[in-house]
Amino acid sequence: MAQTYQYANFQSALLDRKILTEEQLQHALADAGKTPLEKHLVKTGLVSPEVLTLGVSAYFNLTPIQLPSTFIPPTELLALIPVKNFLRLKAVPLMKLGKYLTIVFGDPFDLMAQEEIERLTQLEIIPLVAFEKEVMDALSRAQSQQDASNPGLAMESIMKNPDADVEFTTEPKEESIEQGLERADEAPVIKMVNMMLVEALRTNASDIHFEAMEKTSRLRYRIDGTLVERPSPPRSLHNAIVSRIKIMSDLDIAERRNPQDGRFKIKALKKEVDIRVSILPTIHGEKVVMRTLDKTNLAPSLAALGLDDFAYQAMHHAIEQPHGIILVTGPTGSGKTTTLYSCLQDLNTPDVNIVTAEDPVEYQLHGVNQVHVNQLVGLTFSSVLRSVLRQDPDIVLVGEIRDGETADIAVKAALTGHLVLSTLHTNDAAGVIARLVDMKVPPFLIASSLILAQAQRLYRKICQFCKKPMDVIDPAVFLANDIKPDFFEGSTIFEPGPGCSKCVQGFKGRGAIMEVLTMTDEIRNITVRGGTASEIREAAMRNGMVTLKEAGLRKVKAGFTSIRTALEVTGSE
Repeated sequence: MAQTYQYANFQSALLDRKILTEEQLQHALADAGKTPLEKHLVKTGLVSPEVLTLGVSAYFNLTPIQLPSTFIPPTELLALIPVKNFLRLKAVPLMKLGKYLTIVFGDPFDLMAQEEIERLTQLEIIPLVAFEKEVMDALSRAQSQQDASNPGLAMESIMKNPDADVEFTTEPKEESIEQGLERADEAPVIKMVNMMLVEALRTNASDIHFEAMEKTSRLRYRIDGTLVERPSPPRSLHNAIVSRIKIMSDLDIAERRNPQDGRFKIKALKKEVDIRVSILPTIHGEKVVMRTLDKTNLAPSLAALGLDDFAYQAMHHAIEQPHGIILVTGPTGSGKTTTLYSCLQDLNTPDVNIVTAEDPVEYQLHGVNQVHVNQLVGLTFSSVLRSVLRQDPDIVLVGEIRDGETADIAVKAALTGHLVLSTLHTNDAAGVIARLVDMKVPPFLIASSLILAQAQRLYRKICQFCKKPMDVIDPAVFLANDIKPDFFEGSTIFEPGPGCSKCVQGFKGRGAIMEVLTMTDEIRNITVRGGTASEIREAAMRNGMVTLKEAGLRKVKAGFTSIRTALEVTGSE
């Protein structure tokens, strides 16, 4: 949320306003564990909801408000965006005056909520803060009122309610981890694997690494892009644990000399999550890497990615085009798939035929025809793409353009009336054109078909609870990274704190920074005459493109990350 902070962190606000003593705060932090501090304080009765709201409002420098128990938001305001978005963002509209919309937020720690509502409504938001339960109760009353006025919608909402689902357990195909943990007679190996998976979901880890060392086993989780070591199972159980994972993935238990890949599905912590498994033989035993594919982590729309205005407007304009090609670039693990899926979420309507070719299919999207590329049986990107174009598609997503043949087919598909989305491996957006030329795509075809090229990186967000202001920035940092000395003038620069119950070592979550190059007439002319990537980059910057480095520094200026973290992912450029 784009506001100034009155205190360095939330805990300071609680202490300064005498809501808690230092001793009470330390006890609360110890007792809260992984529960958010503010929820723990109310749940235990240590702080009343009203007093907590005052503390939160003081920290965020927002006006507090108490919503009456009978308050129902105006119907015309709820119609601005779908009610499900207000529920997800824990925000309720209060009033609208001209281009200003007053919104009451129940969770002001969701920093992207205000920005997303601004994008969806195209209005300027005036934020207020209230107790989360009051906000959610008001939205529930509004939804109940809508359901009462439309019985058909009421039945639809019941059918969509997960609590109304009935599971048949005659032939179970999925393993419930939580049930496995509760059963005391389960084998130790099964419980250890279950614990590894549950811990990964609790910490929002993207990958689990289970490795064989010479005399020990090592367990690590990739949390917010960084590997964090955890207590490991005994070395004597290493092979048994690997065998258990192979059984769950339907792999060959006896095969220990060749790599294997598989996947399985689990249900835990009220979520259904796909786990993709890769097993690699090493000199000391087999190493297992399990990637968690949690669909709930996908951004529901392009607006939810938290992009700067230029990047959002350019991306939104590009995906609204009837035909052409959009290319997203970046290193492995930079969120390219998430960005493409966010675009598909906006484009996925009943009147559009969307077909994808992916290797592998990471997330299954409702209403989208997804094809798994399999090189072993000759099902390559190029062969799948040829078949896809005979399926009357409106939009085609190609997981990755790896060779000239796939590039040629994708470009020609864009020229024949299809919107094509895909990824490439280049360092920056301007490098996309040079890479396509290197793949033998004629420059005039690139100029005619390419709508937008985008490069992105993921940065780690610093925890908004324990972050602390940076005392001074070393002038050498400005000099080494070519940053203007007055760039941060008037802004408070934060660095990660010591860590708290809400974060891991001072960081919580990740966000995307993007460099978006739109194809203008000037860039098309440079492309056709064979101009260099530097010329294309300079022309794009004249037309408003924000470079990766500047996009990262803007996140530092807004208090989302530290200067060191931003420069780690963007480099000096």
